[in-house]
Amino acid sequence: MKFDIVSQIEDIEIVAVGTGIRDLAYLQKVYGHGRWRKLKGSAYVKLHNGRLRRVELHWYEAHGVGQKDMKIKHYLD
Repeated sequence: MKFDIVSQIEDIEIVAVGTGIRDLAYLQKVYGHGRWRKLKGSAYVKLHNGRLRRVELHWYEAHGVGQKDMKIKHYLD
């Protein structure tokens, strides 16, 4: 699903680090080695149909690589 983040990501929490990430081999193969972390947070997004929704986002992040594979996990409104 395509979406645009229209607010700051708030309430950021670390879900998993390093070998605790199930997709670690995929992340290293596609984006390279790094200290990978899985994070979650909430923000307002604009969906492809134009609706504005508050959602919980999940993504992966590594120093020097940035945020990758961001997805909407839950709608909060």
